[in-house]
Order: sequence, then structure tokens, then C-alpha cells
Amino acid sequence: MKKTAGIHHITAIVGHPQENADFYAGVLGLRLVKKTVNFDDPGTYHLYFGNEAGDPGTIMTFFNWAGAYPGKIGDGQVGVTAFAIPKGSFSFWEDRLQSFHIPFTIKKRFNERYLSFSDPHGLQLELVERENVPANSWSFSGITPKEAINGFAVATLLSSNPEETAGLLMEMGFKQIGKEDDMIRFQSEASIGNQIDLKFTPTGRGSMGVGVVHHIAFRAIDDYDQQEWSKLLRQKGFHVTPVQDRNYFNSIYFQEPGEILFEIATDPPGFAVDESLKTMGSSLMLPPQYEQFRDRLNSALIPFTVRERRGNE
Repeated sequence: MKKTAGIHHITAIVGHPQENADFYAGVLGLRLVKKTVNFDDPGTYHLYFGNEAGDPGTIMTFFNWAGAYPGKIGDGQVGVTAFAIPKGSFSFWEDRLQSFHIPFTIKKRFNERYLSFSDPHGLQLELVERENVPANSWSFSGITPKEAINGFAVATLLSSNPEETAGLLMEMGFKQIGKEDDMIRFQSEASIGNQIDLKFTPTGRGSMGVGVVHHIAFRAIDDYDQQEWSKLLRQKGFHVTPVQDRNYFNSIYFQEPGEILFEIATDPPGFAVDESLKTMGSSLMLPPQYEQFRDRLNSALIPFTVRERRGNE
């Protein structure tokens, strides 16, 4: 069909926003690049964490459902999100996770070592060293660019129909580059957020709730490229949503054959469209349709701060 550069962002459902910020900013050192609301449910935060600029391929986003029921990780979801860390930083991250009393295991896959652990709300995460990826210049909470997370390395898909999911990935421009046990690895052309691992053994159907990934988004160059994606997907029989304006990108959504919700999001305009690069993430930003409700939303949303954290607390 066409080629996507790779992963644009991954969006998950989590709990309390302070716990969310303390972990992804305070422990993992990611930058909060945008503090806004879920445009489809404005009483809920939508928080975006990524590298210093919030570049596509680095952005993990969250809907915060404090006190909500837990979900179940399973078929029809992204099961594991692996972040790329700089070569030589593996021991730093081992020590850092230990200092925060975060249990982890070391796994091997495709001749790479992965630090495997969970966030406070149950999301399954990994860290893996990667070379030749764009550096993250952000420094925060004792993490310097020498150790900072660069962006996504691999997303592991749990599909209810892995053969059909594999076919779609290849039609989207991913190439199969390896097979190990029940996992097949695909790679796209981007330098970050460019790999998908597809598990071929069923795990049982997942359910939505806190601690699971809601959807995975792939990159479109611009609005025209996205229109072409929509047209081609419709021709192949997929139900594709109309374009949704998300302020920082435009989106279309469809459910792939393995029941995973796929999004195709445009690279532009990016997160500096309503804030400067320097101040991104420091204020609650609302789309025009909700600006009139700012006071009401500020009263309803749970306050939180982005703060540095120290290990052995």
C-alpha cells in the first residue's frame, strides 16, 4: 500500500495524574510536553510525555482515570512498550530502578537485553540499548542526555488474528526482519519508533481499563499523506473515522484485523503550536471549543505537579 515511517505515539489508560507524572517524569526522566484534556472526554486529562521537543516516535500519552477499574492486558492491545536508551546506559537504569524499589527482570530477545518492569498502574514497559538513534537532549531528575530515554524502540502487539495483523503491517511498509520463538519482528524506515514485535501465541482477550494501552498511532507525513491512507484503507474494507483535529496532529482511526485500535497521525504541526518549545507542558492547554469551560475544568481536574525524584525515598 504505502509506507509509514513508524510509530507516532502510544496512548494508555492510567490512574492518578500525580503518580503518572512522578513515574514518567520523576523516575524515567521524560518531559511533559503537553498538559491538556481528552478532546472526546474533557473531564479527563490527556498528558503527553516524550523527548525535549516531543518528536514523533518518542511520545507516550495517557488518559488519567483516577480510581477507575483495572483493565486486562491481552489480545487486541499493545502488550509491552519498549523504550530505547543510549548504548552504555543499561547499568545506570538497573541502578536507578533499584533505587526506586521498582522490581524488574532482564530478558533476552533478538540478541538484545531488555530491562522489563511495570509502571505504578500496571503498564508493561521495557528499556533496551540502541545505537544510531536521535539523542534526547532533555535533562531532568538526575538523568542527563547520556542516559535519557531516546523514544520508542519496540511495541509488542497482541493480536487476536496475528496472520492478518502481520499482513497489514507489511502493507503499511514494515519489513519482517526476524523470528524468534513465537515472536516476529518488523521494522520501518524511521530512526526511532521503528520496530514492532508481533506475538503469534494467543494470550486471551484483553479488556480496557487502567493499566492497558488504548491505541497505537503510526506516522503520516502530512494531511495529504493521511488522506491517501484513509482512501487506501477504505478501499481495503476498513472502517476509517473522519479526520479528528487533535491540535498537535490530525488523526484517523480504524480497528485492524486483530482487534487492535490503530491510529494514523500527522507529524505536523507538533506541540509548540500553542506554547513555546521552552514552556511546553507548563500550563493547561485547551482546544478552542473548551476554552470557555476553563474555570470549570480547572476545578474538576485533579491538580498535580511535575517534580524531580530521588531514589531510595
